Amino acid sequence: MPISTNNVTESVRATGVHFVGNILHVALSDGREISLPIDCVEWLKWLANATPEQRARWSIEPGGFAIYWEDLDDGIEICHLLGMQPLA
Repeated sequence: MPISTNNVTESVRATGVHFVGNILHVALSDGREISLPIDCVEWLKWLANATPEQRARWSIEPGGFAIYWEDLDDGIEICHLLGMQPLA
């Protein structure tokens, strides 16, 4: 199914997460991977301040629309990652 910008959150979902240092890597169902430095994104400071153990305990919400860290009581919706503008 082709992905359009109007329904991207309906067609693309998260399939995996891992960290390399302070870089968050999110695998997507269409084969792409989004990578971003969490310590450079203001709205992800809560994740940048988390311990490696806390970061490792994530879950993908049903349907893959978001990643949630229960220990941190916060998460990231995939549509927000896909809609981010370049950092500079």
